[in-house]
Amino acid sequence: MNFIQAILMGIVQGLSEFLPISSSAHLVFTSNFYKVFKGIEIAQQSNEEVFFDIMLHFGTLIAVLIFFRKEILAILKALINAIKTKNYSDPEARIGLFIILGTIITIALALPLHDVAEMLVYSPAIVGGLLIITGIVLFVSEYISKHVVAQKENVDLKSSILIALAQGLAVLPGFSRSGWTIATGLFTGLDRVTAAKYSFLLSIPIILGASMVYPFIKIDLHEAITYNWIAIIFGTIVSGLVGYLCIKYFLKFVSKFSLAIFGWYCIIAGLGTLLFFSIYG
Repeated sequence: MNFIQAILMGIVQGLSEFLPISSSAHLVFTSNFYKVFKGIEIAQQSNEEVFFDIMLHFGTLIAVLIFFRKEILAILKALINAIKTKNYSDPEARIGLFIILGTIITIALALPLHDVAEMLVYSPAIVGGLLIITGIVLFVSEYISKHVVAQKENVDLKSSILIALAQGLAVLPGFSRSGWTIATGLFTGLDRVTAAKYSFLLSIPIILGASMVYPFIKIDLHEAITYNWIAIIFGTIVSGLVGYLCIKYFLKFVSKFSLAIFGWYCIIAGLGTLLFFSIYG
């Protein structure tokens, strides 16, 4: 892990975590492109790299917490009040319940897929194929949103369950978490801004859990002393700053434009990486 690699991956994570283009796929691509050009075996992935991936996600978690701080506080206050009064009619309280339910569903689906997801880190060509599927899903969701279902601005129980299932599937690199959850929101009739905001809020418990629990379970403290902490810290800061700006401008974008451009990007990037790593992988 060097400083330039850390900054580059911080930028990639900050951009791709909230854009519907799969941050995990882009981290896989970036890391493995770097290894190909440096002549390093793709199958090699150090504990430092794994830890750095977690820290990059922690950086984007801080970004979403800061950006949605008012909404998060409102949801927490409404949920606490609803529990005290046993009255869950407040829309903010229901969103809080949906996020809790969605997190449980996500974990239940993602855990059995975890080992498969880890193996795919060493198979960037397959990840490219999954990214192509994400692009197709984005196109189909836009069509259904415009021509089949009536749009609504409130998340309901059905939408929350289906979006959580999509988030669970997106543990596989190439299946964009934001892409699949936003697309599922569109499938169920949510408008793009509502689907995007709920997608970002739903990501908080999962990223928080991964970034807080993983270091205490997997990291050898004696080995961690040897990590390039300056590079890790700077990469994490960059991922947070880029992530914050990405949220801000992505929400403005989806309020006016479709997700088609991201669908095209996923298909082109997926095809390119599939071909590249089929040859050089």
